[in-house]
Amino acid sequence: MKLHELRAPEGSTKKSKRKGRGTGSGQGKTAGRGMNGQNSRSGGGTRLGFEGGQMPLYRRIPKRGFTNIWKKEWEIINVEDLNIFEEGTEITPQMLVEAGLAKKVVDGIKILGDGTLEKSVTVKAHKFSKTAIEKIESAGGKVQVI
Repeated sequence: MKLHELRAPEGSTKKSKRKGRGTGSGQGKTAGRGMNGQNSRSGGGTRLGFEGGQMPLYRRIPKRGFTNIWKKEWEIINVEDLNIFEEGTEITPQMLVEAGLAKKVVDGIKILGDGTLEKSVTVKAHKFSKTAIEKIESAGGKVQVI
């Protein structure tokens, strides 16, 4: 079988209805819209969620909470994840993204103290937890806040 020999299975494609192409087509004149009314007009119809003037559902339901527009999005990395780097490496946010530990640095990277660190490394990040600082320094590494 070659590309030029490919065909769609029989019955899988239908010809589209050619509306408004004369009375002989069966879809002429009003083109399946009926005689009168809102939906027969061009631009007719109602918006999404419209309930005929009744108070719509999205307005009847009580609203809760709010979205804090100043919330910071920290990319969180545990101390244990830093073991993939070699001894004496200076770890930067760019290196963490390249290694696949962080997706992208939005507001910054925060290092948390979950797990153990076996290598002495210098870590440059935007924020550190107290336990993370203790574990990095006890392993012989350094902490630098950007």
